[in-house]
Amino acid sequence: MTQPPTTRPNILLICTDQHRFDALGCYGNPRIKTPNIDRLAAGGVLFERCYTPNPVCAPTRASIVTGRYPSAHGLWANGVPLPKHERFFTRTLADEGYDCGLIGKLHLSACFKGRTESRYDDGFSFFKWAHDPTHGSAENQYHCWLERRFPDLYAAASSRGFGREGHDAVGFDTMPVEAHYTRWVGDETIRFLRAPGEDGAERSPSKPFFLWSNFFDPHHPFVAPQEYLDRYDLSSIPMPTGREGELASRPPILSEASQKSYAGFAKGYAEYTEDQLRETVRAYYAMVSFIDDEVGRIVAALDELGLRESTLILFSSDHGEMLGDHQLMLKGPMMYEGAVHVPMILSWPGTLPQGQRRADFASLVDLCATCMDAAGLPDLSTSQGQSLLPVARGESPGRDYALCQYRNSGHPYDPPVHVTMLRHDAHKLIVHHGPPSTARPRTGELFDLAEDPDELNNLWDEPSSHALRTDLQERLLDTLVAIEDRSQPREAYW
Repeated sequence: MTQPPTTRPNILLICTDQHRFDALGCYGNPRIKTPNIDRLAAGGVLFERCYTPNPVCAPTRASIVTGRYPSAHGLWANGVPLPKHERFFTRTLADEGYDCGLIGKLHLSACFKGRTESRYDDGFSFFKWAHDPTHGSAENQYHCWLERRFPDLYAAASSRGFGREGHDAVGFDTMPVEAHYTRWVGDETIRFLRAPGEDGAERSPSKPFFLWSNFFDPHHPFVAPQEYLDRYDLSSIPMPTGREGELASRPPILSEASQKSYAGFAKGYAEYTEDQLRETVRAYYAMVSFIDDEVGRIVAALDELGLRESTLILFSSDHGEMLGDHQLMLKGPMMYEGAVHVPMILSWPGTLPQGQRRADFASLVDLCATCMDAAGLPDLSTSQGQSLLPVARGESPGRDYALCQYRNSGHPYDPPVHVTMLRHDAHKLIVHHGPPSTARPRTGELFDLAEDPDELNNLWDEPSSHALRTDLQERLLDTLVAIEDRSQPREAYW
């Protein structure tokens, strides 16, 4: 069935959660099985150096919808609400005739112990919110679907309670494939794509659409259906990157996080055995492969409906996962590649090149400008990003830096932990701020990723690197000035 074309493209943003860049075949991982996402990259443009503006969920998701860094939009940590005056680019798209939808996680305000997330003036007419598989809110649309479609499974899982204790797997995380949160996101995405009257879909075929499809995986807890685990031989799973004793030359908070993640609220690397680490990586890969199958179903639906050439697909993730690298798990006040380097793939047949890779730096703050550009609209006046479309087409260079800001953003530490990362050329500067921002000592890390891609050698205190460190610290100051919010218009000279 072919639907009538629109004069403006459809936009499909597929977003995973806690998905590090190298957990995809197209990013050079020979062990993980992701044929559908790899095909998406082969038919589009892959950005090799895309970074998150914050290594935890909520600040980054606020950056996606506003095009602004956490220091500008004000959602500086999980559990902090986005100020109501912040403008969503989806609101502007809706005002300009787009049919906008959201499936899955949003996370722009506190969402804890059954609390329903606050709704904003977001422009979403199709709103299938579900914070995560275990969240007990009555508004969790995954639970509503599960109770209708699989009442026995819902009853069994809900009888065990909602939420997680210590982030161990509970019934909602261990659903079979047909009842899994990942399958639900795929099903709801396909349902949205179909015309009204088909399987209860609500989209208007006379309008272009923007849809943000949010998979919760490969977020912890690290569990996957057995059929996906069976795709991976445990003996072939590599051990994490790192070396014994390396944290001794790193900021002290990292040794603390190695013992206990999430400021003591979650299991730390030190509590894993070698076998458990392999099992964790295996489950992580399996979760990604499940998502990959759903991406394949979604792209097939676009083809079937005649929408593929009129749809820009963007595939990315909100942040990464340490997965044992450098003796660390999960995420938090760490800026290693596993935590901050995320995938970014753009695919738009007939409009963007195929099989291209771009080494320019990109950021998730650029998604706002990119979507607005695709829709033929000016970027938001408050946006701090830049469109990736000219970069993808090879018409202009991208940014020459990547910035990441952590402001005690995960589970809070006392004293607070504030960290800022700057990537420039082959170097990465990581500043762990001290007084007056916090009572913690001022320290940091410096890596040459051309010579040391695994970030094993901290050059911060090396005498031979003092000039480089000074130059990067000055660049960081200039970058922070560049992203200050000066969107308020000037009315006169005085």
